[in-house]
Amino acid sequence: MNPKPAPRITVRRVYDPPQPADGTRVLVDRLWPRGLAKEDAHVDEWPKELTPSTELRRWYHGPDGTFDEFRRRYEAELAAPEAAEALDRLRDLAAEGPVTLLTAAKDPAYSHTEVLRGHLGG
Repeated sequence: MNPKPAPRITVRRVYDPPQPADGTRVLVDRLWPRGLAKEDAHVDEWPKELTPSTELRRWYHGPDGTFDEFRRRYEAELAAPEAAEALDRLRDLAAEGPVTLLTAAKDPAYSHTEVLRGHLGG
């Protein structure tokens, strides 16, 4: 029996042009990206339940925010029932084919998208 291949989860900025290899494009930001028309974004899913809370975002971008503490607090938010259900939905999508997590973050490596990718096994 062959082991199941790991899901292919990528992270891209939502402002980058869509690529054929993107698969299902999932916007994982709470707010719609500034200056981007919805038809230009080519977003397939927008599960706001997976986005960091407004309070957490504000704390992280404030003077006391550190990525390690942000990760810890965000993982606690992801344990909530609605977020867990939305994570399961993304896992199902990833089992069917490639999934691209889209964000407007300038540095996705230090954003919630890396935490999400870790939870999805990507």
